[in-house]
Amino acid sequence: MSLLRRLYRGEINVDFVGRHKLWYSLSALLLIVSFSGLLFKGLNLGVEFRGGSVFTFAAPAASIEQVRTTVTEAGPHQVIVQTAGERWRVTTESLNEGAVTKVRTAVADEFKVDREQVSVDVIGASWGGEVSEKAIIGLIVFMLAIILYLTLAFEWKMALAAVVALIHDLVITAGVYAWSGFEVTPATMLGFLTILGYSLYDAVVVFDMIKEVTAKLGTTSKLTYTQAANNALNHTLIRSLNTTLVAILPVAAILFIGTTLLGAGTLKDLSLALFVGMIVGTYSSLCVATPLLVLLKEREPKYQALAKRLASTKGGSKSGSKGAGASAKGREEGDREPVSAGAPGGPAAEKPSDKRKKR
Repeated sequence: MSLLRRLYRGEINVDFVGRHKLWYSLSALLLIVSFSGLLFKGLNLGVEFRGGSVFTFAAPAASIEQVRTTVTEAGPHQVIVQTAGERWRVTTESLNEGAVTKVRTAVADEFKVDREQVSVDVIGASWGGEVSEKAIIGLIVFMLAIILYLTLAFEWKMALAAVVALIHDLVITAGVYAWSGFEVTPATMLGFLTILGYSLYDAVVVFDMIKEVTAKLGTTSKLTYTQAANNALNHTLIRSLNTTLVAILPVAAILFIGTTLLGAGTLKDLSLALFVGMIVGTYSSLCVATPLLVLLKEREPKYQALAKRLASTKGGSKSGSKGAGASAKGREEGDREPVSAGAPGGPAAEKPSDKRKKR
């Protein structure tokens, strides 16, 4: 608790930029795991994308196993059961009219409901394809707008770092969906676009502070670009953590409480994207975007010369302090009285003139 308290008060200066190898290794591991899930397991696309039949009805006393068994015995092979309070939503593969009638009759007989109260929606895969196409177009336009804005407001290197962080967030969030098996619906696409905006906001806050701090760097500065950027990052650390914590609490409530106690299955797809995206977005703005920006900026001749001057000044001060110590030691030895060879360790021999005076 004392560590968290000191961190919150700003008494600890975390070396985010200096540990860039650690962050890059962690991000590489997360990306490998995410790509593995996407390639070998794939996304669980909802009925809106792959097409199918959706049955909706009310059965307060039913259980998930009862609903799944009833629908499966009626003929469908791919059955996904979701609950929202007292209502049930059952998704199957695309069924013809005869198969739909058979499922409706089986559900009505098993759960003692009127056949007309079992509503059916048949969704074609073409609609999902249109949604996917529009989502991809929106993502491309969003990325281009980000690059243009950050290039005009800051510089192209900050724009590149921000875009890399956004792609990093998207891939990891998609990997979580692949490994968890959560259904990807249009609500999920909205969640993905939302986390892009959140991650971008966090990166802009950090970059604005870095721009303000590093603008004062010159030939006589006592800090390198790396050190100045790390200080700016620590100044915005508490703000980023507080923003993430406040934003993630209601999302966590929807994801964990709403889906388990209230059966908010419709919100589950959206809340998971927001929950994972907010956490990964905060991490990427601190540990991915900023170290990448510093890596690009330190290659500029201006900041290379500054780093060399500070390194040589530091080395010169160390060698100067050693030389000053050696000269001081020599002065101490020079101030001592010479000792006569005939009287080692004793007083110097008396001169002949001194002997005559004594007589």
